[in-house]
Amino acid sequence: MEKIKMTTPLVEMDGDEMTRILWQWIKDILITPYIDLKTEYYDLGLKHREETKDQVTIDSAEATKKYGVAVKCATITPNAARVEEYNLTEMWKSPNGTIRAALDGTVFRTPILVKGITPYIPTWTKPITIARHAYGDVYKNTEMRVSGGSKAELVVTDSDGKETRQLIHSFRGDGVVQGLHNLDASISGFARACFNYALDLKQDLWFASKDTISKIYDHRFKDIFAEIYEAEFKAKFEAAGIEFFYTLIDDAVARVIRSNGGYIWACKNYDGDVMSDMVSTAYGSLAMMTSVLVSPTGVYEYEAAHGTVQRHYYKYLKGEETSTNSVATIFAWSGALRKRGELDSIPALCDFADKLEAATIGTIEDGIMTGDLYLLSKLDNKRKVDSKTFLEEINKRLAAKLQ
Repeated sequence: MEKIKMTTPLVEMDGDEMTRILWQWIKDILITPYIDLKTEYYDLGLKHREETKDQVTIDSAEATKKYGVAVKCATITPNAARVEEYNLTEMWKSPNGTIRAALDGTVFRTPILVKGITPYIPTWTKPITIARHAYGDVYKNTEMRVSGGSKAELVVTDSDGKETRQLIHSFRGDGVVQGLHNLDASISGFARACFNYALDLKQDLWFASKDTISKIYDHRFKDIFAEIYEAEFKAKFEAAGIEFFYTLIDDAVARVIRSNGGYIWACKNYDGDVMSDMVSTAYGSLAMMTSVLVSPTGVYEYEAAHGTVQRHYYKYLKGEETSTNSVATIFAWSGALRKRGELDSIPALCDFADKLEAATIGTIEDGIMTGDLYLLSKLDNKRKVDSKTFLEEINKRLAAKLQ
């Protein structure tokens, strides 16, 4: 078949360790044989981030704003051990955090359901999408160690130089203190992204925080959601037959556990980080979840919502066989290609993305899967294969669908 032509490049953000290996295999086996691939490439591997003093991450975010669609591989967020391992001059920040702050977006994560894998919560028959605010809170915090006898205050200086002070705590013994912030504009963008996404999916939208305890900070989120809903979205939701409601996050957790799924659960930044991992694990695997960052201006960044699979990478370097799940990374590519096709009016690109996802799910439902899914699957005819064989099996089904 003639390769599908692209008119606008994707921003391609390469990553680290085993996912970097899978990234290249996915391109070689599943994408470039069928698509005349156009990308603007950025190497977000930790070595290159060190070489550029992390300027490459900033550059990739700016390119995403320019082109509108990006696809990102999993990357390392270094800790002390990684600083020593990679001989880093600095403990560089999370690339995801840097990109999310630059795009000021909302992360939507949805589990990928396949026949043979039953969620740990058996009532969950439909996907639960977590909408995670991707700005501020603990990810932009300022924090200090505090010695006994100190007094910590919250001080705000307005544009005229007037100070407002509130006592945080008088420390009798040693402790810690932390300062968080958020922005009305970012919260508003988060709310509108969630309302629009719910309308696109025609699914109910929940929002949950802890305004009974955080009577100003969390309550501001609650108020902004309510104001925007009433002014801009209430009539649209009613016409679509879907519901928006607010509840406390502990109540939301109880509701989620008793539910059948099939809705969007909007969370603040940290809540969304934790709850998306909980939801994905309960559905089966972190590697079976889509993740897309959507900015208020309509910019999209697709990624795999898991780590770099360090243990498998070290096995790979020794020449040992690995059986690494590449589904989330495949769906990052398919999501980005579909969105590029939609924006550039290239139906063939959208059709390819649909068939790539169907071939991936079909391979697993035919009983051919990686080791993590093999342990979960209830299929009688299941067979564990290595990382590359899994991609080659997907390609057999993809080629048949494209003929």
